[in-house]
Amino acid sequence: MKRQIGTVDFTANFRNKAVRLEFKEGPLDLRWHHCGVTSDFLSEFYLAGLSGDQLKKKDARHSISYLVNELLENAVKFRSSNLIIIETLLDDNEFRLCISNSLEEAVANDFQRVLSDLMAGDPGELLIERIEMNAADPESKGSGLGLLTLMNDYGARLGWTFRRDERQPTIWLEAQAALTLA
Repeated sequence: MKRQIGTVDFTANFRNKAVRLEFKEGPLDLRWHHCGVTSDFLSEFYLAGLSGDQLKKKDARHSISYLVNELLENAVKFRSSNLIIIETLLDDNEFRLCISNSLEEAVANDFQRVLSDLMAGDPGELLIERIEMNAADPESKGSGLGLLTLMNDYGARLGWTFRRDERQPTIWLEAQAALTLA
């Protein structure tokens, strides 16, 4: 079984050039603060390769950091094992990201429903709607505000591929994003 939602799909060449980080089970449990540290590291890593004035570099750093942090937080929050793979590439002022992890089937099904709703509407309108929904019910979950912000405010192109491995009880998810840097 394979299901794709969204539009980003990287070529095999992406993986040959990408910087790859893997978080595996071990003595250090992956926690929320690791998301921020990792996203800041990757944004600083790629900042060195960017040309342009300091304001553009600062904007690029923030955009990369926000994108990585949002998708990595989702992977940490919903993973079924401690393996998370992060692959990144900067090519011609386009930052590309793929974060992969496994999900329980029920979580994958719920996430697919949320993503289908998000991708079917206008990101700007949905963002306002979801902000109002969260204001009315602060306990609400799964609003997709981070993903909508990425699409609406940052112009990120997002896509997700869900694959079932018949030998495993889980679903393998690849969250892909592309972001053009100014």
